[in-house]
Amino acid sequence: MLEWIGATLGPWTWWVVGLVLLALEIAVPGTFFLWFGVSALVVGAISLAVDWGWLGFGWGWQVQSVVWLVVAVVCLIASRLLLRKQERAPGTEPEINARAARYYGRSYVLLEPIVEGSGRLNIDDTVWRISGPDCPAGTRVVVAGSDGARLKVTVADQ
Repeated sequence: MLEWIGATLGPWTWWVVGLVLLALEIAVPGTFFLWFGVSALVVGAISLAVDWGWLGFGWGWQVQSVVWLVVAVVCLIASRLLLRKQERAPGTEPEINARAARYYGRSYVLLEPIVEGSGRLNIDDTVWRISGPDCPAGTRVVVAGSDGARLKVTVADQ
């Protein structure tokens, strides 16, 4: 049956398989099907060149399948090596569970005073509990760290 499909559709078989795998990549998380789809498109392009006589030789579906698997495995390994080498700059993407980390080093103006080491700070659309030295409303503070869901602030140098 595979031989009949390959002989009937020719290079277009690989292109259809490649597009189906790329569509499947959209529905499934990760980048696994991406490389099999890309390699199918590559084999389809080579098959088209072979059918038109540009390469001067012919090849059967068995050779096409082997080339498809080799190209897919090479793409998978290359993508894993490239993704492993990518490093994030510190502070650009905090961990998802460390939401407060994105505010470290930023300065804000207090709308409410800090009394007895505790207060509240409005950041965007969120009200954060803060701890720091006692200071009146209107004071510029810098987020120095966090303790759970409480931000630690210090008075900003002016």
